[in-house]
Amino acid sequence: MVATLREVAARAQVSVATASRAFQRPDMVGAATRTRILEAAQELGYVANSTARALVTGRRDVVGVVVPDLLNPFYPAVLKGARARARERGVQLLLADAEEEPEGELPLVRTLAQQVDGIVLCSSRMDEASLREAAGLTRLALVNRTDPGLPGVLADPEPGVGEAVRHLAELGHTRIGYVGGPEASRSDADRRRAIALACRTGMEQVDLGRFPPTADGGAQAAEAVLGSGVGAVLVYNDVMALGLVDHLRTRGIDVPGALSVIGWDDIEFAGMLAPGLTTVRVPRAEIGEAAIDALLDRGADDDVAPLHRLLPTELVLRGTTAPPARGAAPAPSQNV
Repeated sequence: MVATLREVAARAQVSVATASRAFQRPDMVGAATRTRILEAAQELGYVANSTARALVTGRRDVVGVVVPDLLNPFYPAVLKGARARARERGVQLLLADAEEEPEGELPLVRTLAQQVDGIVLCSSRMDEASLREAAGLTRLALVNRTDPGLPGVLADPEPGVGEAVRHLAELGHTRIGYVGGPEASRSDADRRRAIALACRTGMEQVDLGRFPPTADGGAQAAEAVLGSGVGAVLVYNDVMALGLVDHLRTRGIDVPGALSVIGWDDIEFAGMLAPGLTTVRVPRAEIGEAAIDALLDRGADDDVAPLHRLLPTELVLRGTTAPPARGAAPAPSQNV
């Protein structure tokens, strides 16, 4: 069996990242350390050239990551976590953007499968038949989606949604709306179930519809929000929440005085609003790290049921929630 970079690193008593630099950027490694790594590689028969190693081992030491939209600020932290873990494990990342086109994901997998050892699909919206074809082309791991035959990493919505609903109830709210995302989004479906579960204790919930997962989509939701008469809303993601808040304020509507708004993700911009956006934090970097582990630790011929790892979410209190405005008249509602 051909030695791996991890085995070379262990023999030389250095990190995988240091061992990788010794071959790819030797100028960044001290002479004594580099000599120790090269000696360990020679003893183990490690093949450093990536092309030669691929011919010998069948591995390229490259993994692909497909995201639905690189412009979505949710993904940089996920990718940063994935990149850090990949470097620790001696592999490189190859990134592809589906540009919010679910039907474009499978063609990307077909192209990448010839160049990588496996692919992480982030928030994939491809249909089941396409996912089955993709799984037949290369090893897969899923982020924010589950499949009984594939490893996956998900943000568990229940802790964060539960905290958000309890927080609004403690403020005195009795009716909350949900500004939803795309119909094909599995995360949206999971969130709706979590909201329904959290509201069983007496909170009335109102479905305000589905909107594009963008700032413009949040602004488009304003009419539905105002027409519903709710005093608080949970929003599919922070980008939409920020778009909604900005639109309402341009119309002279006070947030949180007239309406409480809670986002989802805790992107970097969430704390820059004045006041900052109350939101549910998703552990994005940890998701990226766990996705790489799920992909690389799952043996190609492993018949053991893959692990679906759930990472907890949590409420982050900032400045867009407040007690309901006095004298607000309840409006007829349509339950989620």
